[in-house]
Amino acid sequence: MRILVTGNAGFIGFHTAARLLQRGDSVVGIDVVNDYYSPQIKESRLEILQQMALQSSGDYRFHRADLADPAAVERCFSDGPFDRVIHLAAQAGVRYSLSNPMAYVESNIVAFTRILEACRHANVAHLTYASTSSVYGANTNMPFSEHRGVDHPLQFYAATKRANELMAHSYSHLFGLPTSGLRFFTVYGPWGRPDMALFLFTKSILAGEPIKLFNNGEHVRDFTFVDDIVEGVIRVSDQVARPNPGWNSDNPDPATSNAPFRILNIGNNAPVHLTAYVEAIEQALGKKATRELLPLQPGDVPNTCADVSSLIEAVNYRPATPVQEGVARFVHWYREYFGV
Repeated sequence: MRILVTGNAGFIGFHTAARLLQRGDSVVGIDVVNDYYSPQIKESRLEILQQMALQSSGDYRFHRADLADPAAVERCFSDGPFDRVIHLAAQAGVRYSLSNPMAYVESNIVAFTRILEACRHANVAHLTYASTSSVYGANTNMPFSEHRGVDHPLQFYAATKRANELMAHSYSHLFGLPTSGLRFFTVYGPWGRPDMALFLFTKSILAGEPIKLFNNGEHVRDFTFVDDIVEGVIRVSDQVARPNPGWNSDNPDPATSNAPFRILNIGNNAPVHLTAYVEAIEQALGKKATRELLPLQPGDVPNTCADVSSLIEAVNYRPATPVQEGVARFVHWYREYFGV
């Protein structure tokens, strides 16, 4: 197939584009390559994709452009037609949204509208896009299920991603555009973002500096290895969303519709205490951490756990990489990439 992957210089976008090239698909990528974190790691990811394309039976093209720019999106879609669009571009980060909300409006609202419009007019067979476990917000009934309401986000980032889900439904209803929204749960692994806990902890421990554990280290997270996320993304993308024939407007299911629309969790369904996560990093590094305990930060959700029963039913898949294995693979990559 010919597939557009937005945000392909980013963490999950890079891994997704790489997997598609490995299986022989043609990939068109688009990414603005901003400086939210050091662009160097993004440039390194792009170089690898270029190298992989030389060994793939599919072709690869890259657009360095802003998805909020309508002309840029039009140029990108001229590289189609696309059998699938996988939209992973976004302004990420929970805490950054507290001080820079307009970045999220441009990247998560305006850009997503451009993608919806482009998919609509290009008659794309299926749009798969990234949402987040952060939309569960103030919910505490776990494991988090897509079939329960999520109308109490705790930060603006989560609000913009929830808005994406609602926007997607409107296009599925009005124009018959099949859409699948995927709620990712704390993704980690090689080539991860430098602002994420695993990267920060590894860097600090190796430097002999204390690591900051917010909520006094009492967080519990459904850490999900990036390869598992990508497997889920591609399986869902391959299988086009369809209307739910049993959908009842008197008792509406938030995760499905009488339109070709669905929302699915992708998580490990095996929550890990933050202290156990740190212990896995210590074991992989062969070095103990100095821990600095700090209070809960504004916007943070204390605990997460994904109900993945709908993912299993939809595409016969569930993530399963243990944290110890995933962390060890990240540490191996980190040492190799930075020459530590």
